[in-house]
Amino acid sequence: MTALSETEHKGAFYGRRVGKTLRQGQQQALARTLPRYLIDLPTVAEPAALFPCPVDEIRLEIGFGGGEHLLSEAKRFPRAGYIGIEPFLNGMAKAVLELDVAPQDNVRLFNLDAALLLARLPEGSVSQVELLYPDPWPKRRHWKRRFVRPDNLDLLARALKPGGVFRFASDVPDYVDWTLREVRAHPAFCWTQTRADDWRTPYEGWPGTRYEAKAIAAGRVPTYLSFARV
Repeated sequence: MTALSETEHKGAFYGRRVGKTLRQGQQQALARTLPRYLIDLPTVAEPAALFPCPVDEIRLEIGFGGGEHLLSEAKRFPRAGYIGIEPFLNGMAKAVLELDVAPQDNVRLFNLDAALLLARLPEGSVSQVELLYPDPWPKRRHWKRRFVRPDNLDLLARALKPGGVFRFASDVPDYVDWTLREVRAHPAFCWTQTRADDWRTPYEGWPGTRYEAKAIAAGRVPTYLSFARV
């Protein structure tokens, strides 16, 4: 395995990596089950080979939280290989606990900055990337930390195949506007939605997430954006 530099290990991830103390069951699941699913950067040169089952396409979810959407989609589409990216240990622990109970061969996990993985994937190897309820970094001085920015969009464009899909969901109007502005300005993407109902309606098969439920309960309105790789 190729050693990674200190910079590669860190990447550009700005959020917390650890929150509340993990429960014993989560700690045990991480020790017992995470090694089976965790991938190393040098292995992603052949992404289909990451999975023990045949897969017809590769999909990514960046910042999967507790894994509700990731694992639901992997069950719905067993012929798709799902790579879930989550540097936050507590979120990773929730997903791994589910996988400990109900293994899914078409799921693999990555626990570092998404940009590191996107830079290593073969060009045009991914059919779909999802960024769902990312940290909005609301303070103006922190906007540069938002994932949706030109350098990361360049990486997304490189990894996505022509016709591939980039999905973004958020309940923060400012970040929705920011994303529309940034992605539409990038020459590799086009916005595919034409009516208000298109971005007000959850994606087909959407299971919802705990964060989304809290947002709706607090009166915030989610927006679901879709872009295509041209």
